[in-house]
Amino acid sequence: MDDYTPHLQEEEDESDLYEHYAFLVDKGQAPLRIDKYLMNRIENATRNKIQAGAKNGSIFVNDIPVKSNYKVKPFDAIRVLFTHPPHENLLVGEAIDIDVVYEDDDLLVVNKPAGMVVHPGHGNYSGTLINALIYRFDNLPNNSSERPGLVHRIDKDTSGLLVVAKTEKAMAHLSLQFAEKTSEREYVALVWGHIEEEEGTIEGHIGRHPKNRLQNTVFLNDEIEKGKPAITHYKVLERLGYVTLVSCRLETGRTHQIRVHMKHIGHTLFNDERYGGEKILKGTTFTKYKQFVDNCFKILPRQALHARTLGFKHPKTNEFMRFESEIPQDMKLCIEKWQNYAKHQDMED
Repeated sequence: MDDYTPHLQEEEDESDLYEHYAFLVDKGQAPLRIDKYLMNRIENATRNKIQAGAKNGSIFVNDIPVKSNYKVKPFDAIRVLFTHPPHENLLVGEAIDIDVVYEDDDLLVVNKPAGMVVHPGHGNYSGTLINALIYRFDNLPNNSSERPGLVHRIDKDTSGLLVVAKTEKAMAHLSLQFAEKTSEREYVALVWGHIEEEEGTIEGHIGRHPKNRLQNTVFLNDEIEKGKPAITHYKVLERLGYVTLVSCRLETGRTHQIRVHMKHIGHTLFNDERYGGEKILKGTTFTKYKQFVDNCFKILPRQALHARTLGFKHPKTNEFMRFESEIPQDMKLCIEKWQNYAKHQDMED
């Protein structure tokens, strides 16, 4: 057990690339290979390192990856992105209130609000859960990605429960449970469309979308090796006309798993902007209906996803612990609006 190297569970999260450098090419710039351009601007960078970065797809011009022989032009926006956060921005403690549901010497369970980023990354170098944890605790154990305390993570605009390890032993023990799929993770989601079946299982390898690097997608058949295996079990909680309230249990924990899997079966999460759920995907063309949906979007200005249940064996006592978090107010109000809408639809039918 102690030899196990913990790996961070890849749950819903923002893109796994972090900006290390950004340059806007000035208007008088003559055409110049990008590797030479960057060598003159990045301290301690060798041409070999820059060329290796370009080969790995880390150098972007106007959000498109380029090779090292790309010639820079005036007003090009150059960004150098890597899979790890810039280390100088990673470990800064901040006095941020966090909702601790449970705590002992080995671990704590946190109820994360929507809008809070879990760990520092591109565009979010402060105000994250990690900043709050470092301020509050000394010597949290690092996971394989050098992120103190984190066993798993959830996306910025997803609310709900996370377990944080306070000791090396707890980190290894909990990470192993997530890797071996013995932990319990249940989410509540509001999705577009009427789901016919009472319950089902979605299986599909998930990987980065070839055309949109901010999205992930399902790869099937001969493209299966482009993704990692992913399994989501869903169960209908309530049918509300043009949307359905579902419970999703994760067997694996891939980035954006529920969001990608539900879209794959034709039921994109309600107001999930990244995956197209902020448009009206089901319903009528009536102006009143459009106004109703717009009001729902205003009440819940994020994807309708909440990590409600978290269960695992305690690393010291081996006792199975289960925690539940109430659906937050914004999501609750949105669901209530749809319940009223569905009720009136039934009366009219």
